Amino acid sequence: MLRLEPRPTPSKWWTYGSPLLALALTVLLGVLLFVALGKDPVKGLQVFFWEPIKSAYALGELSLKATPLLLIALGLAVCFRSNIWNIGAEGQFIVGAIAAGGTALLADKDSGRWIFVVVLLAGTLGGMAWAAITAFLRDKFNAGEILVSLMLVYVAIQLLGFLVYGPWKDPAGYNFPQTRTFDSATLVPRLMAGSRASIGLLIALVGAALLWLYLFRTRSGFAQQVGGLAPAAARYAGFSSRKALWVALLISGGTAGLAGALEVAGPVGQLTPHIPAGYGFAAIIVAFVGRLHPLGMVLSAILLSMFYIGGELAQSRLGLPKSISGVFQGLLLFMLLACDTMVNYRIRAGRSA
Repeated sequence: MLRLEPRPTPSKWWTYGSPLLALALTVLLGVLLFVALGKDPVKGLQVFFWEPIKSAYALGELSLKATPLLLIALGLAVCFRSNIWNIGAEGQFIVGAIAAGGTALLADKDSGRWIFVVVLLAGTLGGMAWAAITAFLRDKFNAGEILVSLMLVYVAIQLLGFLVYGPWKDPAGYNFPQTRTFDSATLVPRLMAGSRASIGLLIALVGAALLWLYLFRTRSGFAQQVGGLAPAAARYAGFSSRKALWVALLISGGTAGLAGALEVAGPVGQLTPHIPAGYGFAAIIVAFVGRLHPLGMVLSAILLSMFYIGGELAQSRLGLPKSISGVFQGLLLFMLLACDTMVNYRIRAGRSA
């Protein structure tokens, strides 16, 4: 009989090296998958790992995917380090997009160029408000934040559908379920001509730096982490678990809402039913592959973005289904969990009791 036995002292090197091993195993399984599907594995790996970075334009497209993933993951890291399981970042992303889109629709051609700041602020507040529902229900009624936050995702999707199919539908849009295109003043500025990369990338990188300062250089960040690792010690030290709950969920909701605002005020330029892109769920993988550390999440956001773009290219160039990017994301998460298990446990053979 095989059983898992806890290791006395898990390897510190492998604690941080297991994501690299998980990536290598994911690539190996990807090669086997391409072979099983009758596709050239070299071309398959090329569309996932070379095409997204081969030119300045490709890097710009990569940044469009990495920005929302990184922003959402930064907020989720605060939650997960606080032992608060916000699984509904996708809903906060959608409501942030709705709030930003509604603000953008109020603008006109005479609005000043800095109106986009108001649009981003509206999206941030929208995401925070949606996360506050989960915080309130957990705080007042001890409702599980996992289930509440997840169910609110589907409420947000229905709210978006109601608006784009109903009151916000573009009357000149040939009956398509979408709002009118936002005025140029409400769109976030681009980093350079000829690329769709926007200042959202800079915002995300600044956010990563601020999160590092918050977690490792402030008393509040220390309190959040102590509350997650040792709730009894946190109470003994006088740290408020209620405050930790609200801080974690409001930060997480705010970053997800900001990501939604950057999405609709950036590459999309309007609200459509296709705004939910799964970023909120993929960001969970980004957070854990990045070990809940800002630098690690920057690298893992780039990796998951390559999976997104590679999946799109594999669909058009190799004739593979759209779900191939989700397969790679799932393989990476599964391999990471397996590697982490082996870091903390070892397999022992013995007789059953």
